[in-house]
Amino acid sequence: MSKQTEQFNELQRKNIEAAMRLAEMSIENSQRIMELQIATAKALFEDGVANAKAMTTTQDPQDMLRLRTEYAQNTTERMLACAREIAEVAAQSQSEVGKMVSESLTSGGQDVFETFNKMFAGMPITDQNAMGAIQTAMDTARSAFEQMTKASTDAMQAFTGMSAAATKRTTTRRK
Repeated sequence: MSKQTEQFNELQRKNIEAAMRLAEMSIENSQRIMELQIATAKALFEDGVANAKAMTTTQDPQDMLRLRTEYAQNTTERMLACAREIAEVAAQSQSEVGKMVSESLTSGGQDVFETFNKMFAGMPITDQNAMGAIQTAMDTARSAFEQMTKASTDAMQAFTGMSAAATKRTTTRRK
């Protein structure tokens, strides 16, 4: 019984380590996103102040319209660039989490399977169908997770591509 307790304790230790890595990644990515948002907000504020000052010095309606248009375009470009960078951080984070969870499912699933196998081997009645069902369930869960991760990654890449295209169209119109 002591050996089984040690095996379960080892599984629990590995799960806690994986959770800690996940928490660290989450904090790091949250910090990166917050830094992007702060930098964008600061730049937008400075642009707004500069635009307001420029508008107070002009009397020409054409000039005022030009200043407003330029300000709107610059603001849109900055917001789209920020959104694209956030999407890139999110996609990278999602990829890292997906790899970590996939590795955890692969190694952890194998560990759980081996633990159950050893546990059932010590019992007088061993049901091979039960072990096969456990392995099939783990394989199915791993496969489903990999498919969800791939679909989600593809969606994030599509969003990033659309954001880049929108920024390019805005920049092209401005010229």
